[in-house]
Amino acid sequence: MTTTKSTSKTAGTSGAPMVKAEGVHKSFGPAHILKGIDLEVAPQEVFCLIGPSGSGKSTFLRCINHLEKVNAGRLSVDGELVGYREHNGKLYELRDREVAARRRDIGMVFQRFNLFPHMTAIENVMEAPVQVKGESRSAARERATKLLDRVGLSDKAAGYPSQLSGGQQQRVAIARALAMEPKLMLFDEPTSALDPELVGDVLDVMKDLAADGMTMVVVTHEMGFAREVGDSLVFMDDGVVVESGHPREVLGNPQHERTKSFLSKVL
Repeated sequence: MTTTKSTSKTAGTSGAPMVKAEGVHKSFGPAHILKGIDLEVAPQEVFCLIGPSGSGKSTFLRCINHLEKVNAGRLSVDGELVGYREHNGKLYELRDREVAARRRDIGMVFQRFNLFPHMTAIENVMEAPVQVKGESRSAARERATKLLDRVGLSDKAAGYPSQLSGGQQQRVAIARALAMEPKLMLFDEPTSALDPELVGDVLDVMKDLAADGMTMVVVTHEMGFAREVGDSLVFMDDGVVVESGHPREVLGNPQHERTKSFLSKVL
C-alpha cells in the first residue's frame, strides 16, 4: 500500500489543539505514574509516544479518553475537558453517561484486540454504531463492509476472531474503532502482540489513516513507523516528557542522555 502524506497535517481548521495536556498527574496508590505531562497534539497530526515499559505512555493514552481519571492537571480533546466540566473555576466530574457520550468521538485500539469472540468480523464492526448510536443494522452493515474493505479484510467479514490471525484481528479492531467516525484515534502499541510478519499489514492501515488526515496518538516501539509517518515524537521516562521534537530529529540526533541510552537499545 502506498500513501502520500498530507503537506498540511498540522494546520487544522480552527488552530486549536485536538489534544491538550496541562500538568497532568496520575497515581495508582503510592505509585506516581504521570508527573506533570504538558503537551499538545494538533488536528490531523500523527503524534508518537515512545519510551521504556513503565514510563507512563499507556496510562497517559488511557487518560485521554477517561479510561483512567487524572489526579491533577487538565486534559482536553477538541477544546472540551476530558471527564470533567468547569464551573466557577472548579472542576466537576461528569456522569458516566456524559463521559460515554464524549468518548464516542475517540477511537482506541489496544495491544490485545478485544474483539467479541462470539461475533463475526462484520458484526464486531457493526456493534457500536447500532448499540451506542442507534443506527439501523442495514446502515451499520453497509459502513462495516466498506471499512473491512478499507483494512483489506472484505473476504473475512463472516470470519470469527478465532479464525483470524492476530494481524487480521487487529485490523478488524481498527475498523471497529473507525465505525464510530471518531475525530481522534488512539493506538496503544497496536503491533506489540503480533508476530513480526504480521506487523506490516497493520502499519499499512495506520499509514493510510495518517495520509487521510486522521489525528492519531500512537504509543509504539515501531521506530520506522514513527520516523516515516509521525509529525511529532515524545520520549517519556519515569512519568515525564524527557525529549520531544520531529521524529527524525529525536531519533537521529537525540539530545538527552536518557534518550540516547534508550534508542541505543531499540534502533
